[in-house]
Amino acid sequence: MATPRYQQISVLTMNTLAFTVCFAVWTMFSIIGIPLKEDLGLSETEFGILVAMPILTGSLIRLPLGMLTDRYGARIVFTVLMAVTIVPIWMVSTLEQYWALLVAGLFVGMAGGSFAVGISGTARWFEKKNQGFAMGIFGAGNAGAAVTKFVAPTLVVAYGWTMVPRVYAVAMAVMVVLYWFFTFKEPVSHLVDKSVTIREQLAALKDPKVWKYSQYYSLVFGGYVGVSLWMTKYYISEYGIGIQVAALLAAIFVLPSGVIRALGGWLSDRFGAHTVTWWVMWTSLICLFYMAYPQTELAIRTVDGGTLTFSFGGNIYLFTAALFVMGIAWGFGKASVFKYIANEYPQNIGVISGIVGLIGGLGGFLLPIMFGALVDVFQFNQIVWWLLFGATGVSLIWMWWTERKPAAPAAVGTR
Repeated sequence: MATPRYQQISVLTMNTLAFTVCFAVWTMFSIIGIPLKEDLGLSETEFGILVAMPILTGSLIRLPLGMLTDRYGARIVFTVLMAVTIVPIWMVSTLEQYWALLVAGLFVGMAGGSFAVGISGTARWFEKKNQGFAMGIFGAGNAGAAVTKFVAPTLVVAYGWTMVPRVYAVAMAVMVVLYWFFTFKEPVSHLVDKSVTIREQLAALKDPKVWKYSQYYSLVFGGYVGVSLWMTKYYISEYGIGIQVAALLAAIFVLPSGVIRALGGWLSDRFGAHTVTWWVMWTSLICLFYMAYPQTELAIRTVDGGTLTFSFGGNIYLFTAALFVMGIAWGFGKASVFKYIANEYPQNIGVISGIVGLIGGLGGFLLPIMFGALVDVFQFNQIVWWLLFGATGVSLIWMWWTERKPAAPAAVGTR
């Protein structure tokens, strides 16, 4: 029996809105961490750890949440998940010590696990030919990071950083109520058989293709999260602008990369996951090559004993343009990776989504810490793009090696 259209639309809408709220919460430390860095006298590495802490739990929890979603359905799992984050979100506004903020960040980070719940809960409501598009719409909830870039700086300037977690806690409470009343209980056909054991579900960890897709996702999603957390501070440090302007410029990367995911899903349905992902990686590599070039001065001693000086390096406008293009590419890539998964693992998409989401999320956790450590050691901001350039190169090589078409056999009996 076909699923009623109104149920598909309602579930997709609620999953997307809930994921948007959760993603905004998940990335709020990228903004409130800036005044906290000044108040607490944090180093670049300590700042990276602070903003990355929610990403850790949001990543680690994705696999068990994906397994629970396969077994019990997205409606109950998503509702409970959002409800248990409300108190920790509010408590952040009451804390003043670094260690306490790190611990609170771990609990707030559970909101990031919502992806594994929503992606599985969304895909199963739609027929295969439309799954890529539906999952792309859901994934546009990544734009919650852009909501944080727009809303949080205004709250920080007007009321102080403590207002951000308070507003977000109220928003999460409202979302819990709306989600419960506007979603539907999943049919039995959406769930895995009760006889399937946890051991059988985790057997997917032995599949090398799952690890390959995890590598792709650690770049297009983990990179998206890591860069989203870092960009406001990057603009302030590199170009000397204020927090509101820096956050607005960062949103030029964050917002399109989130909302364009739906188009990436449609393109993946039409042209295939491999084709879209291949061009995503090449586009990223080209953008990162430009972005990674540091501000450089070349001094040449002339024949008369003087010095001829040349300056190289992109300005803020060209850099932002390259960042925007890379964000669009990553938005397509986030959708195309999950099109791979929907095609190849239709029966246990929750578990596979959980594994891939976990690894991708860990990329988002590790990158801000690595960014901070690299800047502390090398003392120039562009070093962070060198790291992402290398990761993109690895993904391209892995894709070419494992997904290239075998050469056609030579014709027999011809000369």
